[in-house]
Amino acid sequence: MRIRHGEFERIRSVLEEADAEEPLTAREILDVLAAHDEDFESAHRVATVLGRRAQTGEVEVIQGQPYRYQFSDHET
Repeated sequence: MRIRHGEFERIRSVLEEADAEEPLTAREILDVLAAHDEDFESAHRVATVLGRRAQTGEVEVIQGQPYRYQFSDHET
């Protein structure tokens, strides 16, 4: 599955605009995106996009049930 260009940036900018400081689940992130009129296909898609960015250190995945996602303070 390919990550479409800009998905990560859309998620990050909406969460920054919403001032989301706590780690959120993919479902919670999807709800924030919808509240800001950003159409995303599913919570699974959000998790896929953020999970791939976790490999570069831009996102921290907090393991648990369910996983929570938090943007790292530093950019790579």
